[in-house]
Amino acid sequence: MEQNVFEEMAKRYDTEERMELAKVVVREVKKELQDSQSKSLIDYGSGTGLVGLELTDMVESVLLIDSSEQMLEVAKAKITQRGITNADVLHSDFTKGTPDVKADIVLMSLVLLHIPDTRKILQEMYTILHDGGKLIIVDFDKNEEISHPKVHNGFVHEELKETLSDVGFTSTGIKTFHHGKHVFMKKDASMFIASSTK
Repeated sequence: MEQNVFEEMAKRYDTEERMELAKVVVREVKKELQDSQSKSLIDYGSGTGLVGLELTDMVESVLLIDSSEQMLEVAKAKITQRGITNADVLHSDFTKGTPDVKADIVLMSLVLLHIPDTRKILQEMYTILHDGGKLIIVDFDKNEEISHPKVHNGFVHEELKETLSDVGFTSTGIKTFHHGKHVFMKKDASMFIASSTK
């Protein structure tokens, strides 16, 4: 009986568009994870694990962290169904306080645009990374066509680099890797990947 509830929930969250976009993100993130077999990865704002669970073969462990318990229930069901042994979930919202977790790599995929205080959340990410650790951010380039009270309309590369540097990251590589139709609030948009070292 429980199975159906998860199925219904997952169906609602994991739309065709989201799954397609996740595949694009996974392909790009995997390039950043070469030689990371011994490393731990936190997928912050993981949702149902569309990206994070596709990376379990690249790293030693994956911890999905999200502020939505429902999303994590769906992710847990996927972990069980697929028999994934090196992934776990944690219910937490870092904007309200950071749990005592550490990782070699932190991934934020399409999460930053939802967080009002960009600098503060990047500081939290810096804190939970081991020295020499890596923060990978995937998000949308600045898009003037988009205006929403709860969402940043993307990011300017140089400004984001500056914030990351202010927070303490030593080097940041950033590039646009995908242009999609109707991917950001139903508008065409481009996505970037930024990789920073602590």
